[in-house]
Amino acid sequence: MNFFKKAPTVKEQQRENDRELRKATRDLDRDKAALEREEKKLEMEIKKMAKEGNNEGCKILAKQLVQLRKQKTRIYTANSKISSVQIHNKAMGANIAIAGAMGTTAKTMGTMNKIMNPQQIAKDMEAFKHASAKMDMTDEMISDTLDDIMDESGDEEESAGIVNQVLDEIGIEISGKMANAPSVARNKIGESTTDADKELMAQLAKLKS
Repeated sequence: MNFFKKAPTVKEQQRENDRELRKATRDLDRDKAALEREEKKLEMEIKKMAKEGNNEGCKILAKQLVQLRKQKTRIYTANSKISSVQIHNKAMGANIAIAGAMGTTAKTMGTMNKIMNPQQIAKDMEAFKHASAKMDMTDEMISDTLDDIMDESGDEEESAGIVNQVLDEIGIEISGKMANAPSVARNKIGESTTDADKELMAQLAKLKS
């Protein structure tokens, strides 16, 4: 004999209750069917005695018929109550299932909250926000500095290119003058002009160097 029998779960108890209620309903249905058969017999006996003029017998059977019908009414009432209990039992089972599901959901959410740690996540997100903003500012400053350097370098190169172009044009022009200038032996003015052009060429060369 097992003195430490495991207690049934709520679901198992609910199923057991449902089985017992269905059995009780079947038993009452059998009793009701037997009473209905007995009721028809009494009605036939009463009619028979009435035809025979047996008033005393009719009264006795009529009293039995009244009692039988009262018993049928009790069975109908009992069946109605059992049906109500069955509905209530099923509703309780459904409510227990809902409560269990909600408990599981709450437990799951609690576990997820512990894993996620909302405070730490909020802190990390705020730190990321500040770090991202700082990085954007640093990147912008570096880009602006590089742009300034590149712009200045470009300006210097462009200016140097323009100066060289102008000096080259002047040099070409002066070279042309030097080629077409009269010799020193024939023209002293030409000698003076040629000397001046040479001096200018030397100055231009210094500017280009």
